[in-house]
Amino acid sequence: MKTKSADSLRPFSSILVDGPERAAARAMLYPVGFTEEDFSKPIIGIASTWSNVTPCNMHIDKLAIEAEKGANENGGKAIIFNTITISDGISMGSEGMKYSLVSREVIADSIETVVGCAGMDGYVAIGGCDKNMPGALISIARMNRPAVFVYGGTILPGCITGDPQQRKLDVVSVFEAIGAHANDKISDADFKAVEQCAIPGAGSCGGMYTANTMASAIEALGMSLPNSSAQNAVSPAKMDDCRRAGAAVVDMLRKGICPRDILTKKAFENAITVVIALGGSTNAVLHLLAIAHAAKVKLTIDDFTRIGKRVPVLADLKPSGKHLMSELVAIGGIRPLMKTLLDKGLLHGECLTVTGETMAETLASTQPYPEWQTIIQPFDKPIKRNSHLVILRGNLAPEGAVAKISGKEGLRFQGKAIVFESEEKALKAILNGTVKAGHVIVIRTEGPKGGPGMREMLSPTSAIMGKGLGKEVALITDGRFSGGSHGFVVGHVTPEAYVGGPIALVKNGDPITIDAEKREMTLGISAAELKKRKKAWKKPAPRYTRGVLAKYAAHVTSASEGAVTDADLKL
Repeated sequence: MKTKSADSLRPFSSILVDGPERAAARAMLYPVGFTEEDFSKPIIGIASTWSNVTPCNMHIDKLAIEAEKGANENGGKAIIFNTITISDGISMGSEGMKYSLVSREVIADSIETVVGCAGMDGYVAIGGCDKNMPGALISIARMNRPAVFVYGGTILPGCITGDPQQRKLDVVSVFEAIGAHANDKISDADFKAVEQCAIPGAGSCGGMYTANTMASAIEALGMSLPNSSAQNAVSPAKMDDCRRAGAAVVDMLRKGICPRDILTKKAFENAITVVIALGGSTNAVLHLLAIAHAAKVKLTIDDFTRIGKRVPVLADLKPSGKHLMSELVAIGGIRPLMKTLLDKGLLHGECLTVTGETMAETLASTQPYPEWQTIIQPFDKPIKRNSHLVILRGNLAPEGAVAKISGKEGLRFQGKAIVFESEEKALKAILNGTVKAGHVIVIRTEGPKGGPGMREMLSPTSAIMGKGLGKEVALITDGRFSGGSHGFVVGHVTPEAYVGGPIALVKNGDPITIDAEKREMTLGISAAELKKRKKAWKKPAPRYTRGVLAKYAAHVTSASEGAVTDADLKL
């Protein structure tokens, strides 16, 4: 690989700051720390998602400073800037959650805006809460300037002093405690103790939920440094990761490596493989489709089915398993698992990474997990022999739906529909006992356009588990699920209710069959009856007609296409 000259390392900043006519631009940069010598260096952005909005991001200001040091020490001139974050955990179950998926687009757009306007030659993006990861990667794929993603790291587990069960708590523990408390399974005192002790400090939610899933997927894509996805948020390892990431962007400039050299179809197949093996979140489907769209790579929901037929689930991680991400960090993170997948012929080792090495080269010296560990299962004793992420079709989801089927809740469910037009109404019915064994809970008008914003249904699914109904009911929605959701759940139902998809036509008492083995979800009424209902259906009025939610609803595509906002622009 040919190394570039110093002048060629500044394809964008040179336009901004070189020459007498750019004196005003240089004058503006002296007060923020530039010296005369710095104008001959590549400008490296450090896109920080720091905020006290959420513990996932409360430490990222310190990580950004380390990334700045790394870039400066390797010959760049770093500029730290911020983008937004929201908190899924705080807004979950409220109207505020409608802004969650929207924030993915705001993050991508805002990073693109600053990097493009400021003439940055490359950048580091550091993310914590769920939408930070795909938002940053969408911007990286769009801009195609040398860039490295840094994951802010996982939180450590919470604990209750004197707890006889010695539980390792996290945010999902709290959501499930809500259902248990409503069902009189835990006392007021225990409920309060869980609430106050579950979140001990900085870092992203601790199971294989969406943040840890997407961090792992990004490492498998080759867009972060080795092991970035599996480090505790507050640790020397994470600080070092940030310093090395800043330096790595400058090295990418020297080597002429750009993100779309890395983000190939095979790289996305690697990411899907790792997500499946880890038992990751259904949100990975939505986000990887969106990142691929930005990278101009053709990826569809059918690719998840194709790959899922040959990749087993091996990680015994929450929400459906026993262990937390911090425990996986302690035994070596995801690298030994990736090495095993490579050795089994399930990863494309030739894929390039941000290090300049191939995936196989970065894994060559990886040591296996200790023999005593029980988190990652052997290939001959998998948790599930094929993917837990099951793409369903049928007359209820002709354009696809995404089920999360661990196998623990069974592979087939048949029941009677109980229909709700919002998450709040469904949650109330679960907690007050209206929802009973044998029900298929249908939560609709929660899709990308209809919500708008495609809220996550962690509150209802956690209430179901807390009420002891995990194997007794199923839940389907045109919304989506938190990475913390488990049970017999199906989301991303397309077409969504707002545009007249079949889910809009379901009535209370209708028979619904979900068959994970046949990959079908069927509404048990005749085609003639379905046609009759469709003819009588009327499109609901939009819930928002101004502001960001209205703009989002106007532009967003179907969940089966990644819910992107720049696919069908009329220019």
